[in-house]
Amino acid sequence: MFTHNLEGTKHFGLWPLSEAANACFGTSEWPAEIPAPQASIEFEVADVPAAAAELSMKGYRLIHNARTEPWGQITARLLNPEGLLVAMCYSPSFHDTRDG
Repeated sequence: MFTHNLEGTKHFGLWPLSEAANACFGTSEWPAEIPAPQASIEFEVADVPAAAAELSMKGYRLIHNARTEPWGQITARLLNPEGLLVAMCYSPSFHDTRDG
């Protein structure tokens, strides 16, 4: 479930763990050797590869590096020590300034 019409946000969504696993690993099962996330959040950034590289240099272990999803969004994800699945994203549709 999601909406693009929640004041103060670009996008708000709820997704089951199977969908998070699919987005991260391409399978409906979260890997047993990686703690399951307790929540997720996405941050819209201008340069996903640079953001991912900066976080890697600071010691964060990425679940996956920057990649382009089939719908055009560029994402990189990590799981923080508190169990938060964090995505750095660039969503072209949020930046389309063409009229109509």
